[in-house]
Amino acid sequence: MQIFGSRPIRTYGQKFTNNPNEKFLLMILGSQAKLENDNKMVNVKRGLRARCEMGLWPSVPPTGYLSHSDRNRKCEVVLDEQRSHVIKQMFEKVAYDGWSGRKLFKWLAEDIRFKTKHGKPLTLSNVYIILKSTFYYGEFEYPKGGGQWYVGKHDPIITKDLYAQVQDKITNDYGVRVQDKEFAFTRMITCGLCGSGVTADEKFKKLKDGTTNRYVYYGCTKFKDKNCPCGYIREEDLIEQLANILDVVSLDEIGMKDKIKAEIESHNEFQESVLGREVMEKVKIKEIDIRNYAKHILRKRPLYEKRELLSHLRSKLILKEKQLSLVV
Repeated sequence: MQIFGSRPIRTYGQKFTNNPNEKFLLMILGSQAKLENDNKMVNVKRGLRARCEMGLWPSVPPTGYLSHSDRNRKCEVVLDEQRSHVIKQMFEKVAYDGWSGRKLFKWLAEDIRFKTKHGKPLTLSNVYIILKSTFYYGEFEYPKGGGQWYVGKHDPIITKDLYAQVQDKITNDYGVRVQDKEFAFTRMITCGLCGSGVTADEKFKKLKDGTTNRYVYYGCTKFKDKNCPCGYIREEDLIEQLANILDVVSLDEIGMKDKIKAEIESHNEFQESVLGREVMEKVKIKEIDIRNYAKHILRKRPLYEKRELLSHLRSKLILKEKQLSLVV
């Protein structure tokens, strides 16, 4: 520990000057406080685990439930009579009527004007979270991702069979595929109509031969304008438009000129030294080689390389009426 200068450290009841004994005492007191803090954390986790084992929910009740009005029954949740029936209808509309998450969101926002207990409407991501929550049929994982599952003491809103049907619909059919998945060009493009970000969604279509085709579409998140008329564009079409943009921008705009050049040189050395293919003429790497390699990254290389390439663009990517453009 180092105490700067000759000024002492003052606490509420003590003073520590810059000498070995008092610095050692200060270190012990600091370690003791850290130990007490760590012990409190262990005790809190033990208490939360004990409540979960009792079937109690040690957090804010999800939409459709309320905290018990009796303070002596802490962590017990009861059905929200005003909203629980709407939660059940959400699951039923997806399972039985084949509704997508976005159609469900529109119904909640525009048709019934659903509000949470805090008076706020559900966002589209809230809808997905509800549809994926096992809490509504009586089981929960706490903490999330921890692998520990518990049977809740609360009254379930739906059955486990209904929950399973909903998961099958939103995973395999044309509906929204709800999972944490990274796409190549999300958070890098802006909608040219309303200024919101551009997100991606994947669809799966079962073919007659039993195989499944996967399609990725990019479109406006509609965060700033829920009625934004921006359509959706297939990822393959988006990549080709990006490739066309690389044909006309300067190499400085691409931003990865030196790295791409090094990749091409490395490839040439590999052909000559490992594969035994003699390079007849040592030519200078041309601009066309760099542009073509950048296109190769967009079309064939892994996701992280595509994102790295686009992150070096010094202009803003705008998607408007299914057309991509660069704006300085």
